[in-house]
Amino acid sequence: MFKATVIVKRRPTILDPQGKAVEQGAKLLGFNNVRNTRIGKYIEFFVDITDKNMAEKEVREYSEKLLSNPIMEDFEFILSEWAPSEEVVK
Repeated sequence: MFKATVIVKRRPTILDPQGKAVEQGAKLLGFNNVRNTRIGKYIEFFVDITDKNMAEKEVREYSEKLLSNPIMEDFEFILSEWAPSEEVVK
């Protein structure tokens, strides 16, 4: 089993209105040195496959087809081996 951590970010050429709103709020709170705030998504899940290459393929396809918008967003992921424990609920 593998644990996948996926980070999805808007492409640098795409405007980020949520990031702009947060940055404006930061200025109102006195954070005057904050610049170019970008908001993304952090996603964790488990892949119940023992072969790392197959797990990478599944995570990549899942990220491309469902977790990100390929027109506006890029993603990166980390895959680490995970031993099942009582924390993981199927």
